[in-house]
Amino acid sequence: MDFSLSEEQIAMRDMAKNFAEKKIAPTMEEDEKEHRFRKEIVKEMAKLGFFGCIAPEKYGGNETGYLAACVMTEEIARISPSWGLPFNLQMNSIQSVLLNFGTEEQRERWIPKLINADLLGCFAITEPNTGSDVASMKSTAVETEDGFILNGTKMWISGVPVADLGIVYVYTDKAAKHRGMSAFIVDMHAPGVTQKAIETKLGLFCAPTGEIVFEDVKVPKDCLVGQKGDGFKICMSMLDNTRLSSAARAVGVARACLEHSVRYANEREQFGQPIANFQMIQEQIAEMYVEEQAARLLVYRAAANRDLGQRNTIEVSCAKYFAAEVAVRAANQAVKIFGSYGFSSEYPVERFYRDAKSYQIVEGTSNIQKMIIARNVLGLK
Repeated sequence: MDFSLSEEQIAMRDMAKNFAEKKIAPTMEEDEKEHRFRKEIVKEMAKLGFFGCIAPEKYGGNETGYLAACVMTEEIARISPSWGLPFNLQMNSIQSVLLNFGTEEQRERWIPKLINADLLGCFAITEPNTGSDVASMKSTAVETEDGFILNGTKMWISGVPVADLGIVYVYTDKAAKHRGMSAFIVDMHAPGVTQKAIETKLGLFCAPTGEIVFEDVKVPKDCLVGQKGDGFKICMSMLDNTRLSSAARAVGVARACLEHSVRYANEREQFGQPIANFQMIQEQIAEMYVEEQAARLLVYRAAANRDLGQRNTIEVSCAKYFAAEVAVRAANQAVKIFGSYGFSSEYPVERFYRDAKSYQIVEGTSNIQKMIIARNVLGLK
């Protein structure tokens, strides 16, 4: 498949690059140190149409597709991985779920507000004792005459505690195991919902992450997405989209590490010459370049096929797994090239080193991606 970008996609990529360099970069280091989330950045991204790529025009979208979203996500993550997250929270999670499984009323009610960032979104799967084993979650929703009563705790949820709206996965029939899981759109300011920030993170300091506690939360019946018992199917479909965005962010990190390393290798002198002249540095740069290029092609292939309407779980898992590993290796190489300065917050490679680790964990760990790939290749259920 030809991955040449269209004029529209190139324009969107350049717009994202310009935005990241002019709107995010100037205060980035200060914001990182203060663990500061700035809602106005998300609103400005929304005004430029960043979150309308997968939605039809009637909901306020621009229908430019997943590939357009990926090239923009990479440009943002190249400057700050933290600010690549809103693509998932505003678009690839809730919007994709509503577009594929929601009612027309749900789409009209929620999608425009997510595209415009009038509401900040999140999606809640992980629990204190539930990570890779999604079906082991404990949260429940009990049906009543006029809706559902939701109870449980979600942990490590991106976008918390600033989220306004969430797609939340819980059990409506625990005995049915994964076939008893359901998905709900939940007002994150409803009585009984408590959001709490998690401050003890390794990286992504400008991206809020937290815990949600649901205590007898009343959820209207029209906030059930799909049918009762569709939750696991909906969740797996959603993850195909959120993993793709995570892979694009990982490519952005790998690219940033390469660019900073190239610049530093040409400027830094040892033994009377730039360290770029030394073969071991050249080997590291060559490896970083090849892996970054390969990761991008995997992401582009998965995104392009997703734009064709294909369900491409294995392609997305390949992209997510490889891009995550490449980002971590690139950050590790960059720190070594920078030497002691790579261990210092004076240069951004230290921050990329910390941020890159998240991609081996979020949206399904690297081990889970390898399991998905292997089982598809082997033809196992």
